[in-house]
Amino acid sequence: MPDIFDEVEEDLRADRARRLLRRYGGLMVAAVLVVIVGVAASQAWRGWRARDAARVATDYIAAMTIADGAEAGRQGAAPGFAKVAGESSAGYATLARLRLAALKADSGDLPGALALWDQVARDDAADRMLRDLASLRWAMHQIDKGDPAAVAARLRPLLVPENPWHSLAQEGEALLALRQGDEAGARDFLKRLAADATAPDGVRGRANGLLSRLGG
Repeated sequence: MPDIFDEVEEDLRADRARRLLRRYGGLMVAAVLVVIVGVAASQAWRGWRARDAARVATDYIAAMTIADGAEAGRQGAAPGFAKVAGESSAGYATLARLRLAALKADSGDLPGALALWDQVARDDAADRMLRDLASLRWAMHQIDKGDPAAVAARLRPLLVPENPWHSLAQEGEALLALRQGDEAGARDFLKRLAADATAPDGVRGRANGLLSRLGG
């Protein structure tokens, strides 16, 4: 008797499965196709991103090689950096804008360089350290002639010890104080900078040199 009941139960399950398949078979096939298409699209997208990243990296390295070459040919890197800055992801675009700004400053196009540094400094998608570097570069190129309040506003957030650019920002504050005739304030910045063991040797050396000239 148990065998008969088992056979009946199996027949009932098979009948229910056939009815479900007739009723929902089309939907199940469609769902499977959607999954297959989705996986294929995802793989294609990842492949395209990888190829695009490799192409951008190649373009950036090519421009950087020109920029780091002979002085006379450095400006030839500008079109390459401009291309990367205009069409790549945030990382390479930010680096390219910084290098392009430096080239513009070297060639005498200070307004163009300031505009690019300002663009990077205000770009929320860019790395925080690179944004701060852009602010520092903007400020240091405005020390002599820029609005003192605007320059100080750029440097102030960089002065905290945790910021990787704090030593250079302190140097900028000292130079700004000297420009405004505040020798006491400049000496204070320079003394702290000269005593800062975390500051680069070159920065500390310049601080000591300025202190000597100021009688500090």
